[in-house]
Amino acid sequence: MIVLGVLAIVGIAFVQSYWTIKTYDLKEQEFHESVMISLRQVAERYAKFNKSELPKNNLIQRRASNYYSVNINSTIDVHVLEDYLEQELAHRSIDTEIEYAVYDCFSDDLVYGNCCKPGQKDVVKEDAEPLVKFDDLVYYFVVKFPEKKTYLLSNIWQTILFNAIALLACIFFAYSMWVILRQKKLSEQQTDFINNMTHEFKTPISSIKIAADVFEKNDYIKNDKRLSHYASIIKDQNKRLNDQVEKVLNIARSEEDGFELHKEPTELNDIIRSTINAEKAKLNQHKVLLTLNLSESISSISADKLHLTNIIANIIDNAIKYCNKLPEIEISTFSNNNTVGLSIKDNGIGIEKDDLKKVQEKFYRVSTGNIHNVKGFGLGLFYVHKICQSHGWVLDIDSSIAGGTSVNIIF
Repeated sequence: MIVLGVLAIVGIAFVQSYWTIKTYDLKEQEFHESVMISLRQVAERYAKFNKSELPKNNLIQRRASNYYSVNINSTIDVHVLEDYLEQELAHRSIDTEIEYAVYDCFSDDLVYGNCCKPGQKDVVKEDAEPLVKFDDLVYYFVVKFPEKKTYLLSNIWQTILFNAIALLACIFFAYSMWVILRQKKLSEQQTDFINNMTHEFKTPISSIKIAADVFEKNDYIKNDKRLSHYASIIKDQNKRLNDQVEKVLNIARSEEDGFELHKEPTELNDIIRSTINAEKAKLNQHKVLLTLNLSESISSISADKLHLTNIIANIIDNAIKYCNKLPEIEISTFSNNNTVGLSIKDNGIGIEKDDLKKVQEKFYRVSTGNIHNVKGFGLGLFYVHKICQSHGWVLDIDSSIAGGTSVNIIF
């Protein structure tokens, strides 16, 4: 990304610079041609006015990029010359200051110098540099355009504006790359911290579980209802904490670089039954009405057994948690034209349509105002979506408020 970004920025800068210079050169060439035509017209009009003939060669010479000499070959009336200059330059839209002077052979110097601008009179130029005379000419006048660069730049202001916009875009792009890299680094640090923290939780959780089991089996605690109740609370909360840590670790494993699924032929119905058996304690605790409609024609599918078990357990766990009455869960499997599917329906509180589009995002939890009666990290459906995506399965979630939720997976 950095290499492509740098190449793009350098390429844009090069192209914009090239076309800016090219545009300036074209404008300068156009300016020079217009000046040459204007000065020729001035010379021809003055020769006609003075009834003289112009030299056939070297009538107009460009002595510098903004300095011209005109060999008129006759005496010059400065007032007539100034009028002709202003008229011809204005006719060709050369709207910039001009300095001119006429050579006086008696004093051997440029005299009658003045600074004017087409359409304006009496332009004051206090810091004007003296104009250079030429030894190879006798009757001539010189014209200088002191503000030529400013004039040309004002004519390509659109190009300069677009260049400035392109430059700002490049700066913004470079800043965006810096922000992305910084966010990537912070995200990696955050992920490493969460992974390390959850791994560190495993040891004390195991120790608490062992201690809770010892307490529960102790005869003295069994005979004391209050202590027995506290011991069961410790065990239940320890299991809940362990489940949450396992969810975070499963997400971390699924997001690791080089994450690989260990696919193998798997009987879907057998996995469902084994998952239900593992979840029996939770189902009994919440008095869940569970209905199994498992199609016996289901053939084996290619899946990672561990992750398939986890996503079924996650969906069942959500069906229990997000229900404000007696949970009723229906699990069914079906097959149709080389397609195998799993459907888990519940009678829970349901999900709004707007939230339904976001529940598969990481850490997203449906807003319930200031009431947080259901705890979690917002990782359950994200994990389900991640595993289905990794397997190439189709995940479809259909839900309505107070109408329950149906989660369908097409293998």
